[in-house]
This record gives sequence, C-alpha cells and structure tokens, in this order.
Amino acid sequence: MKEFFISDCSRQENKNITSSFVVASKQVKAKKNGEPFLALVLADRTGQIEAKMWDNVDEFIDAFEQDDFLKVKGLVNKYKNRFQLTIHKLRRMEEAEIDFTDYLPKTTKDIGELWRELTEFVGTIQNPHLKRLVESFMADAEIAERYRNAPAAKTLHHAYIGGLLDHVVSLFRSCDLMCRNYPQVNRDLLLTGAFLHDIGKTQELTYNRAFSYTTRGQLLGHMIIELEMLQAKLARLPDFPVELKVLLEHLIISHHGQYEFGSPKLPMFPEALMLHYLDDLDSKMEAMRAHFEREAGLEGPWTSYNASLGRPLLDSRKFLHPEKAARAQDPGATPAEPATERSDSAAAAPNLFSEQKA
Repeated sequence: MKEFFISDCSRQENKNITSSFVVASKQVKAKKNGEPFLALVLADRTGQIEAKMWDNVDEFIDAFEQDDFLKVKGLVNKYKNRFQLTIHKLRRMEEAEIDFTDYLPKTTKDIGELWRELTEFVGTIQNPHLKRLVESFMADAEIAERYRNAPAAKTLHHAYIGGLLDHVVSLFRSCDLMCRNYPQVNRDLLLTGAFLHDIGKTQELTYNRAFSYTTRGQLLGHMIIELEMLQAKLARLPDFPVELKVLLEHLIISHHGQYEFGSPKLPMFPEALMLHYLDDLDSKMEAMRAHFEREAGLEGPWTSYNASLGRPLLDSRKFLHPEKAARAQDPGATPAEPATERSDSAAAAPNLFSEQKA
C-alpha cells in the first residue's frame, strides 16, 4: 500500500521517504562537469513533484521509461520555494505491485451526479436540431463513457479523471447565468458549443497509466478531432440546418480566442465570444484552486510561480485570515523534530529495495 503521497510533502520536509510514483516526464541532463543526471517529474493522484537523481545515474538511465511506475527512496526538500525529491535509490515496479487508483487524480465530485446535471441542462435546450445533436453524442455509449472519465487537459486545468465533465458542467452553469444578463445571446447555441468545445479531448488524451497525448491527439489536436466527430453525427441528421452547422464549427475552432493560443479564427459572434471568455475564466479559476491546494502547506499567503498563469498567486484567504489558515493546515500541530533527529528516523526507515535490485 502506498503510504506517502505528494500532498504529504509539507509534513515530510527534510526527511527521507520511500514511496511509489508514475513517471510523468524523464530527461537525462548533464552536470557542469559533463556527467549525466536524471531530471524527472513524478506523479501520483495528489499531484506532481520534480525529482533529481545525481549519483550512480549510469546504472538507472535505461532501467525505466516515461509512464513506468517506480519505487523510490529519497529526500524531500525545497528548492526555490517548491518541494522536490532528491532520489537515492529507485527501481521499476512490476505490474502486480501497482494499484492504479494511487496514481491518477480523480474528481472528488460524484460523476453520476455531474452527468445527471448535464442531462438536465441538455433537456432545457429548445432548438430541436441542437437538442437532437447533443443527445446523439450522449447516447453514444463509447463517447459517453469517455466524456464522463476524460481529463479536460494534460496539466493546465481540470487535469484529473472526470475533469472534462466537471469543467463542462461548471461552464453550463456559467452560460446559464450569463444568458439571463444578456438575453440577446442564443442560449441553445451557447450550451451546445459548451458541450462540444472540448469533446475532442476524449480522443486527444490517454489516461490509462498517466495523462499524455495519443498519437492522433498530438498530430491533430482536439479541435480537428471535434470537427470530425461533429461531421460524423451530422451525417445521421440529414435535416440539420447548414447555418447551424457553420456556427457550431466556428464555436469549436474559435473557443481558444487568440491565434497564438491555437484558434485559427477569432470569435466573431456573441455566443462564440462568450464561450471563449467563460471557458477561459473557468479554466483559470480551476488552475488557481488547484495551485492553492498543491501548496496548502506553505506558511505564507504567496505561492510559487505558476507557469500556466505566468505569475505567483496570492491566497486571499490566508492573507486575510492567517491564523485560520494555519489551523486548517494542521489542526493537531506538534513542534517540529530537531534536525538531528531527522537523519535517525530516515536511517531507521525499512529497506523496501532488498527484494529486488533497483
């Protein structure tokens, strides 16, 4: 059983740990003296951590690949205000040792309840053509299963099992609210665009061992895949209006909002513009929430630099209520162990590598 998770780093700082991880990224780099070292990103269901192996690297370079599972022994420490792991030993795990639920993050929400809410929203679509189209996707068992389980992204936002569904339901709620304030917006068209805008992620991403891109996803991207999926469904709806088809295609290809973000066209009608901004808002709010959660163990209100948002973040709750935040982090806090005792406890850790050479 996996006992240490990445979310436990704040309680294990400057201690040696032994645990298992999936390799999200593997690079072989060179030290200043030319010798190689391993630069890894390790992951479990609670997050990711950068890991370095500096010594005896030649023995391990070819022992594993990205997406393999490793048993690792190493030191948890901080570098530039971020936790990292200095690896002392590692070995590739056998399939029989792996409990996949330990490694893939999953929404804490009830997927069945999210699907029910999505179904209720779709039931409010008044346009019969748009409603029939969305229901044809939901009635497709293979697509529905993937829609319920796929992440919404590899790393940037909603990057967990059920993330796509969670993101779309959140987006439906926002679309519904905004349409009340802007009655000129076609709610049916906006909701349909929200349902379709990331449906290609069900084929772009793979999430059996770790989150990564399929070959098709890497070569085409989710927008092209979505246009193909849309065309396949419309082929079975011969009376679908051509004008609605064009609008849906534009909603799909423009939802990133900017050329530099991958949209070949800028949003050119109200529903497209609203979809872009609401999608961007939901993505960024989730990215902030996840970043605060990952760094909940930090003492101050400022986080480390967030690469996707291009800035460090201020947790306003910690800033306004520092005592409450401290109690929430560790309600049964005890004085930290002296530094001299840490090495003793680390030395006493059981050797889990004896049964198989690393």
